[in-house]
Amino acid sequence: MNILFLCHKKNLGFGQASLARAFQRRGITVTCARDDCPLNEDIERILADSQHRPDLIIEPELDALLPWGLDKVDIPTACFHADPYAYLHRRVRWAMLFDYVFLFHPGFEEAFRQVGHSNPVTVPHAVDPEFFTSAAKDRPLDIGWVGRSDGPRYQTRRRVLERLATMFRMNEWKRFHSQEELGQVFCASKLVVNVGRDDYPIDASLHFAEAMAADALFITLLPSEMTQLGFQEGIHYVGVQSEAEIPEVVRYYLDHEDERDRIAEAGREKVLREHTYDNRASFYLTQLEQRAGRLFAPARQWTEGRVRTQYIDYYAANRVFDCAYAQWRHLATSDLPHALAGGMLIGRAWLAELRRKAVSPSRHGGIVARRA
Repeated sequence: MNILFLCHKKNLGFGQASLARAFQRRGITVTCARDDCPLNEDIERILADSQHRPDLIIEPELDALLPWGLDKVDIPTACFHADPYAYLHRRVRWAMLFDYVFLFHPGFEEAFRQVGHSNPVTVPHAVDPEFFTSAAKDRPLDIGWVGRSDGPRYQTRRRVLERLATMFRMNEWKRFHSQEELGQVFCASKLVVNVGRDDYPIDASLHFAEAMAADALFITLLPSEMTQLGFQEGIHYVGVQSEAEIPEVVRYYLDHEDERDRIAEAGREKVLREHTYDNRASFYLTQLEQRAGRLFAPARQWTEGRVRTQYIDYYAANRVFDCAYAQWRHLATSDLPHALAGGMLIGRAWLAELRRKAVSPSRHGGIVARRA
């Protein structure tokens, strides 16, 4: 079996690389698009460059590569949405180009069904155990934290971490950490305290799996999506009702090592049993097998004009304006109603980009999903 990741090879991220290795352990060949592949390349040209024709095409949400012809290719296609709460109104539209939609957070399937997609499936974040094998009983850090704390969406997180850093031993939480460093920090930490984004406070993020795999106690503000993910508060993790209570709860579990270790071990056992990339690889393959590789994408039934408008929406939102214009030029000579709609999408994206540059000249570019 062969799988194609719709991303440039140089952009294959840590999580997707771990998933690729999980597929490869099953004897599956995983390939990516070549690094010089145009973002709007025809899918058939990408397939022609592949040594083996794939049995599954996955858009792993790493760069803005969206090949033309996804609605016509006779191979099942799938897309990942790691943060479906961000730009949901756009994600539900783009997903219509794909046969399978995999959501990394619970509670969003209905939004995709409402716009006409019959096959959205929730499959949570996963962890690569290889990066969390150095955990030791004697952990020098009271609390570990790795991740974003800058920007307007993280004011609560930043406030909590700044307070905790004055009271407990922590790592250098303000700086960027590589994935290897993240594993080292969490394996050296007794606790990991999670505070979600201000615009999505129930977010458990990938940290729930990383902290638990490192055998650190995971503490998170309530309410949390942890329950929807199948974890029990007080059994696998610790929930805190308010920001003000966090230091007190942290101190309690630092002072009660046996209780801390019991909950941390239960979380670790569940994560390593249910939430590894090997689990995810098996799940994706089972989904494909159960549906006999059927092609579900609603866009397969659309007119060319409607499909091109969807591509314009994607490229414009991701600020890939040359690709958006290329699609619009096709419509301008053949489909005036969709050309007008596409032109409006490009215009709105340009205005949004101008506003963004006016606020902060350094904050532009990249793919929309990664701005979350």
